[in-house]
Amino acid sequence: MTPDSDPPPPMHLSIKLEDGFFLGFVLLVSVAFALVIEPFFAAILWGVIVAIVFAPVHHRIRAQMPGRTNAAALLTLLLILLVVIVPAFVLGAALLQEATFFYGKVQSGEINFVRLFYDVIAALPDWLRPYVQRLGITNFYAAQEMVTRGLTSSFRTLAGQAFQIGQSAFSFFVALGVMLYLAFFLLRDGDWLARKVAAAAPLRAGQRTALIEQFVIVTRATIKGSIVVAIVQGLIGGLVFWALDIQGALLWGVLMGAFSLLPAIGTAIVWVPVAIYLFATGAVWQGVVLVVCGALVIGSVDNVLRPILVGRDTRIPDYVVLISTLGGLELFGFNGIVIGPVIAALFIATWNIFTRMRGEDAGIDAAKEG
Repeated sequence: MTPDSDPPPPMHLSIKLEDGFFLGFVLLVSVAFALVIEPFFAAILWGVIVAIVFAPVHHRIRAQMPGRTNAAALLTLLLILLVVIVPAFVLGAALLQEATFFYGKVQSGEINFVRLFYDVIAALPDWLRPYVQRLGITNFYAAQEMVTRGLTSSFRTLAGQAFQIGQSAFSFFVALGVMLYLAFFLLRDGDWLARKVAAAAPLRAGQRTALIEQFVIVTRATIKGSIVVAIVQGLIGGLVFWALDIQGALLWGVLMGAFSLLPAIGTAIVWVPVAIYLFATGAVWQGVVLVVCGALVIGSVDNVLRPILVGRDTRIPDYVVLISTLGGLELFGFNGIVIGPVIAALFIATWNIFTRMRGEDAGIDAAKEG
């Protein structure tokens, strides 16, 4: 080395620079990969959800077929098709047919909402009229404006998502294929992939294990505690409407299932107005049956089933479910029904883990000082 030459940089500075550059490159590649798969975000999300929910079933099937991992995953996928996908398509086709029939009646004037509204107002008892007038809903168009103002943009977003699915059937079937294809590999290699993700995560071993366990638990809890309860409530509500010979029972049942995902709103937003209409038009016994079934049967499904399916330890407060579901719908569309509550549950679980670990660290420090 000549006296005029610069000394080489310290070794630790060179290592830090290389590590920093590599970390930035990792982040850049990860963002680029996220942008590449973004068009199939929903398919990937539901593929992961399906794999997590059906993982216990797959483990039982695989235990009966040792050494045949592909066959076990394929059999589980076939079960998913028979239990979930095929019934969903049958229901969707029947719902589309009933919605088309109902829309035709509205267009032909056979169902006239303005006339129905004024019939209900005219049939109200005298003691109830002052309260209705005080609310300002004696005029149909004023009531319509009030209801429109009350609807959140979340419901408009949900309707828009459903419309887009109907408009782009090809894209929907491509996404469905991607979801099932991904679910097959996640079922087959899920345990190995979970270990790889856990090993790559820059977290302590305890934090890593706790977060992965909580993610699986809250995802299953959200699906079982929300989707299954919604299906049961919608099914019971639709059967009650059908038994009472109310037109559009399937459509009303699906609506009740959708609204049951929102705890503060629930199925009452559908059956209460119908019950009021039945009472107002003289169908008293049908109205009584609907109120009894709605309040005691449909309304109690959530209180009975959810603790059994989810368990009290993983249940999050209803107000958190409501806010996170509406926020999820606003941000992610239809997928927000699952994403919102899962994020909320992970938020609560993460802070619980953090609080517990801080308490353990404080206990260790206190023991050392003692």
